[in-house]
Amino acid sequence: MPRSKKGKRGGSSGKGSLRQEVLQLQLSAKTALSRPGKNGGRGESGASDDDLASDVLSHYSSASESASVLDEGTGEVVDEQTAQEETEDKLKQCIDNLMDKSAKVRLAALESLRSAFSSRVLYDFLLERRLTISDCLERSLKKGGGEEQAAAATLFALLCVQLGGGVEGEEGFKMLRPILSSILIDSCASLSARQHCARALGMCCYVSASDDIEDLLKCMGHLESLFVGAYPLGDGSLPSVKAGTPALHSAALQSWALLCSLCPASRINSMVNYHLPRLQACLDSSEVNFRIAVGETIALLYELGRDINQEFEYEDCDGLCESLKGLATDGNKYRAKNDRRKQRSIFREVLHYIENDEFSEEKIRFGVEVVYIDGWMRRRIYDAFKEVLESGVSHHLQFNPLLRDIFGLGAPLILDSSVKAIKISRTERHLFNSAAFKARTKLRNKPCEREDKGQTLSGAVSSLSSRDDDERTNSRSLW
Repeated sequence: MPRSKKGKRGGSSGKGSLRQEVLQLQLSAKTALSRPGKNGGRGESGASDDDLASDVLSHYSSASESASVLDEGTGEVVDEQTAQEETEDKLKQCIDNLMDKSAKVRLAALESLRSAFSSRVLYDFLLERRLTISDCLERSLKKGGGEEQAAAATLFALLCVQLGGGVEGEEGFKMLRPILSSILIDSCASLSARQHCARALGMCCYVSASDDIEDLLKCMGHLESLFVGAYPLGDGSLPSVKAGTPALHSAALQSWALLCSLCPASRINSMVNYHLPRLQACLDSSEVNFRIAVGETIALLYELGRDINQEFEYEDCDGLCESLKGLATDGNKYRAKNDRRKQRSIFREVLHYIENDEFSEEKIRFGVEVVYIDGWMRRRIYDAFKEVLESGVSHHLQFNPLLRDIFGLGAPLILDSSVKAIKISRTERHLFNSAAFKARTKLRNKPCEREDKGQTLSGAVSSLSSRDDDERTNSRSLW
């Protein structure tokens, strides 16, 4: 298995009681299990690329079910081993297609592998094929067009997440880091490719080079060289940039902030003192997503500063708070309504943290577990993985040892196969949601105790009991 990830982590896990009750009821009811899919023949090498993409996902979806799924009507056990072999054949075909002469075929293969890597944990399958895949990605990054370079960078980030923080991941990172860096700083390269390389460089360095301070500082330097292009000029005004550049600045700034969580404490003070005043000036940027990235990075730097020194205080804290208040209450009509709403929500949190040193804790539920996001560093780490894994982040939180180690979840939970095979029907889900809604409604409608009238809890209980006795007496007299 991959080596444990060393770095900023922590937190606790919990079990969703409602989910467990559903599973218990499902087991006691002994509902019939439906067959997850039909067994087809092995995919032939002449299949189209779109078919390969859909087949990889469908086969992995069916292969993830229980090993003891019964065939409806006959009671025969579905051969999961056959489904697993078919899936691996599809993945092998996609890997072969990475070396195809057609750019369209290579792009389709990259997309198919991206979907498979993000939706399942494939450590054992990829361990013996990592060098082949790395060679193919290196070729795509060096000779491919902008779209192919962007797809290859994303797939390499996923490969590092799959392999974890072990020697295997470090080998690939050492091989591709110079290429990612060269595309990143190449002003003639595609903006989309540079943006994806910025995110891939940050994620791969965080996962595979957290113990190598030299590689860490090199990556941070390359990322910093990009977003400082948005810093104010000598006269205090912000530079004008061409369309698409703010998205590149945002990606570089967020990846740099991710790596800040691994930076040695000896370098934190100098980073905070240099970047905070300049990031404060960037709050006046006309791009809402870049403003939000700047605000979150300011909060993260504040958190790092307070971790080192509990009495940390930014010298222009009053001016910073005024800027944040303006953005938290921004009502300018020339900005889109959705942009204003999103901006106000983020900057209210940032302002509250800087003024009161308090973070609004978030709970991320997946399966029967939960991850607590209790700080800006932890939020940046989770958001970075979510950007790479997309909808597959919940599955990786459940089964990927790397993510479970980073977020302090321990070893993956092993559920009984019969529990894993059961799926809740829409009707049952509706009934449980209705029951939960009624319970919340009853709780909210309970009369509140009012201290201003001097009514204590014991007095309220006695008055309610006496009223019940009176009602019983009246009902008896009526009869």
